[in-house]
Amino acid sequence: MSPSPTHPSPQAPSETAGLSISAVERETGLAKDTLRVWERRYGFPVPVRDTGGDRLYPVGQVQQLKLISRLLDAGLRPGKVVGLEPAALQQLLAQRSASAAPSLSMTKRKDPADTSLLEEWLQIIGKHDPQALRYALTHAQVRLGLAGFVTDLVAPLSTAVGEAWVQGRFDIHEEHLYTEVMTGVLRHAIASLAPLPAAQGPKVLLTTVPQEQHSLGLLMVEALLALEGCTCVSLGTQTPLSDIVQAALAHQADVVALSFSNVHKASAVLASLRTLRTQLSPTTALWVGGACSALYQTSLPGVSALAHLSGLQPLVAQWRHDH
Repeated sequence: MSPSPTHPSPQAPSETAGLSISAVERETGLAKDTLRVWERRYGFPVPVRDTGGDRLYPVGQVQQLKLISRLLDAGLRPGKVVGLEPAALQQLLAQRSASAAPSLSMTKRKDPADTSLLEEWLQIIGKHDPQALRYALTHAQVRLGLAGFVTDLVAPLSTAVGEAWVQGRFDIHEEHLYTEVMTGVLRHAIASLAPLPAAQGPKVLLTTVPQEQHSLGLLMVEALLALEGCTCVSLGTQTPLSDIVQAALAHQADVVALSFSNVHKASAVLASLRTLRTQLSPTTALWVGGACSALYQTSLPGVSALAHLSGLQPLVAQWRHDH
């Protein structure tokens, strides 16, 4: 049974801070048409009108829409979540986080010491000082080395930041700040690696499929592959399937590596992989990983699924042995 939507009482624009529909679209990632349809179908959101008759969305409703957007990314349907109270949305997010499949970024369970160290990093992020965060991360990378930095810090910290958002401790801007700073640190570390005397295989094309915006997992994989001496070509995120195929051919890639979060339905993920496996050259390997549980529930011929970063080195070694 679908939840009964809440129906906040409309207020005059002078009585509440409100965002325009364009601003809400930017804040939440929910399209304007989607917001209008939900308003008619579910009775939520309930915008007020400014003096020109345009919609204004109270800040509280925008926060609810952010939570709803996160749940839709996790695979829930609008009819199950639109209009739920914030507390109920937070509870659903916590349940989804607890039941999520092991992420590609995670390599081990956290013990109490790990949890204490992660809390220190979360406090640094919460100070809203990007320069201090960048300085601390850069020094940690130098101290741990790139491999240790990725597996022992970046991976568990990224998960902890996501959990902090689910719990309401962090706002989305804090999660975005962390991602932006960490991306810069990782890119600089990768660029600083000394080139090998001779290039080694495999040559790996890294990207994500359309609607998959999460890039940090790809960057972690690129860092570990670079340490293994692989040649990496990154296309960034959200590359159409046909372009992935063309890029693999143009770059003569030995491997196409894709990262999937839990934003997609299982059927869409499997359909994309089947399409790519059919259209890619039979000699081009297809490696996938991420938090999407569908990757590990179904075995697809010609597709290697990695549940943990620790599986990369053996996969590279196996490719070199075979070639």
